[in-house]
Amino acid sequence: MKNYYIDEENRLFIHAGYSSMHGPEKEVYSSNYRWDRTLWETAVAMDKKLSKNSELYPKRLLSYKEIFIGHTPTLHLGIKEPVNKANIWNVDTGAAFTGSLTIMDIDTKEFWQSDPLPSLYPDEKGRNNNTIK
Repeated sequence: MKNYYIDEENRLFIHAGYSSMHGPEKEVYSSNYRWDRTLWETAVAMDKKLSKNSELYPKRLLSYKEIFIGHTPTLHLGIKEPVNKANIWNVDTGAAFTGSLTIMDIDTKEFWQSDPLPSLYPDEKGRNNNTIK
């Protein structure tokens, strides 16, 4: 399985993220593809008024039209749907915990969700028995 995929429209698909400002191709640690949350944390913490032309705009967000990630449930933000911050779409809606499994049409951004985990599997507490609401 590939660690990441870049399509013909320069959209990146990666499980978690990468730390290199030059993109995943220049990543030093391949484990970052699966575990790095700093890409998402950067996008969440960004000032929405920051222009892409600004010297302060995170360089690693400039390389791709859009970036699609999972790994960090949107439930951590109190949101049960896919979340867009900067040019990153987080589609992990917490199915491993108490959320739903989500699929999204990347062109229209329309999405569909399963019922939440507890309604499908009443005895399942979610991964690590964590209860994220």
